Amino acid sequence: MVNKPDWMAEIDSVGFDLDGTLWDALEPVMWSWQAAVRGLPDIVRVPTEAEIRGVMGLPPLGIAKTLFPYLSDERAMEVFARMTEVEIDHVARVGGRLYDGLEETLRYLSGKYKLYIVSNCQKGYIEAFLRYHGLESYFADHENAENTGLTKGENIRLVMARQGLHRTVYVGDTAGDQQAAAAAGVPFIFAAYGFGRAEAPEVAIDCIGGLRELL
Repeated sequence: MVNKPDWMAEIDSVGFDLDGTLWDALEPVMWSWQAAVRGLPDIVRVPTEAEIRGVMGLPPLGIAKTLFPYLSDERAMEVFARMTEVEIDHVARVGGRLYDGLEETLRYLSGKYKLYIVSNCQKGYIEAFLRYHGLESYFADHENAENTGLTKGENIRLVMARQGLHRTVYVGDTAGDQQAAAAAGVPFIFAAYGFGRAEAPEVAIDCIGGLRELL
């Protein structure tokens, strides 16, 4: 039996990070990014799988400067724009790996709560995820960092205001997600099966289906 905090009985919505929380798209993203930068004269070397995995969830400039610290901010973002252009097209065509039980969990949760996605991704990435896997009907809203220029915590609050949400919870797989939830003033559920770590999370799940038992 899971020990449930009191706030779980009062929530009206559930927000999600995308990569490492709802799906694993590392393989198509890695292929896209490596293909996009291969042969560029100012790229010292193509990022490895470990390096790409390590930046999943960071905001765009954080990704660009971590992978290419020797480039200026402006040039790093130009390269990142090239990477994401290739990525959106590729991901829209091949999709990613949904975590086991995802659609069943979304179907269950959407019958009780409003669901939304907030990610530090670029425009078109969430839409590619939703369209390829036919999951649009489960989500009331979504927002991304490139679209608003805001932090993830600010985007959580933006979606809450837009949808009239008062007691939400945010599910993510990294310390950055945990910090975003704290910045937004909402509880956090750690997706321990994802890419990252969190600092002593109050609540954690070891698979996406664990949300059905919690909520």
